[in-house]
Amino acid sequence: MATIPEILEGHVTLEVECVDRLYLNGYIPSLATAGGLTLFLREHLNKPIPSPAVLGQITSRFREAVLAFSTEKEIPLIHFERGERKDDRANEIRRERGVRGDVVFIGVAQEKAKAFSGRKVPAKGENWFEYSLDKTVCVNHYYFYVDDEEFGPAFIKVCSYAPWALKVCVNGHEWAKRQLEKRGITYTALDNGFLECADAQELQKVCDALGPQDIEAFLARWLERLPMPLTSADRAAGYDWKLSIWQMEVSRTQVFDRPVRGREFFEEVMRDNLDLGRPDRVQLIFERRILPSTPGKFRTRVIQDGVLPSLHIEYKSFDLKQYFKEGRALRTEGTFRNPRDFNVNKGLSNFGYLQQIGRQINRRLLEVERVSQNCGLSADGIQRVVEPTVNEDGQKAPGLRFGDPRVMALMLTLSLFTHLINGFRNQDLRRTMNQQLGPSGQTYTAQQATYDLRRLCRKGLLHRRPGTQRYVMTPYGWKVARLYSRLEARVFRPALAALEGQGIVDPSPKLSRALTQVDHELDALIASAFPATTQRAA
Repeated sequence: MATIPEILEGHVTLEVECVDRLYLNGYIPSLATAGGLTLFLREHLNKPIPSPAVLGQITSRFREAVLAFSTEKEIPLIHFERGERKDDRANEIRRERGVRGDVVFIGVAQEKAKAFSGRKVPAKGENWFEYSLDKTVCVNHYYFYVDDEEFGPAFIKVCSYAPWALKVCVNGHEWAKRQLEKRGITYTALDNGFLECADAQELQKVCDALGPQDIEAFLARWLERLPMPLTSADRAAGYDWKLSIWQMEVSRTQVFDRPVRGREFFEEVMRDNLDLGRPDRVQLIFERRILPSTPGKFRTRVIQDGVLPSLHIEYKSFDLKQYFKEGRALRTEGTFRNPRDFNVNKGLSNFGYLQQIGRQINRRLLEVERVSQNCGLSADGIQRVVEPTVNEDGQKAPGLRFGDPRVMALMLTLSLFTHLINGFRNQDLRRTMNQQLGPSGQTYTAQQATYDLRRLCRKGLLHRRPGTQRYVMTPYGWKVARLYSRLEARVFRPALAALEGQGIVDPSPKLSRALTQVDHELDALIASAFPATTQRAA
């Protein structure tokens, strides 16, 4: 099988970076508080008494407007069943109707939402009400599934109760398709992505051009065309929706010339990178320092959906995943669920910044995978590591014995240091080694670090920069460190657990059963050969 660098450099026919699905929250800033709602009722609607009945009237008018709109335009009005997958139903109806540039259908669903609740306050007058936004109610939500001239398939969900929150869902790949069609550039779709394109460079330029202004223009177009709880006069008076990022997917798609080779490559990558979710490995991908106080789970998950596996790496509420799309392309995709994980708020103005971060994360994951597989060593190379050697200058270097706790911790530490451009120092090695060795009662000292750095340099695994006390990994050193770490994690630990039968979860049940059968057969052979001895022992 070809290596990862060979496949990515010589067998990828199309590579596209693009925002995929984008979910946005729509909110009215002026109605975010109880005081703002009271002001809206009294001063904007000229209602001296801010009664909840006024809100009920707005909800009723909105419901009637939706029904009238559906009847007049002959648009299907469908009530979603409880637990029904809305996307599947929507895709089915889109195929049936074939609508373009208009509303495809309207869906109605009972869902939970935060809504204002009013209560009468006698102390402030017989007809005075106060509001709070701390109540969760199950109310009607209206899904307007549309086909937009710019964005293609999309939907807008509107809550029928104040403060009338809405959600918007668009797709960057679908937007790019519409732009290519306008420019007369032919392409072949791969689900919601691209399999082929007549002008790959222009395709990437189109994907790069998507920005907040396009998304805001999309919402503005449909607010004018669809029935809404608030009128255009209300919006002109300042009661208009603003968008914030609820969920954003940034993807990198690599289409292979030979699907079989691509599938083999993906499974090999997944098998060799199951430790990427560990905090020390996460730092390589996300360029974020992971402290004991850092919130969230750090893990790698493999999800098997039918016969299509996917690799998931989590950082706080960010999900980074890889899967083989439609049997043709490797999709690397990062999903932002909380932009605050990356020190920015949810405002749509941060769209470009999050897109840049997402692309960098995707690229670093592929780079880590590319480097991690490139660790093959010859027999002479392995012998040079495990046995004592003498270099060209006559300097002796002790062997690095596989399985020795200190050596294994040292190799794992070096694997973590490979991304450091400026190298590392003696104290950096000591700090990480003490973390790797754990509470064994022994401290990894400066003298031990000096000894290990000296033998690693003499064996060619490290290089000390002239005039400094900083060390950098050599390509040979990276291969050795990665090989040691992978052998221990992938082979020796599962095999020993199966031999001893001490694991809480058996990592290799087939091997355990086979070894148990061998034990039984050996016992039977000994018993048949020495029956008298075995009887006395019993």
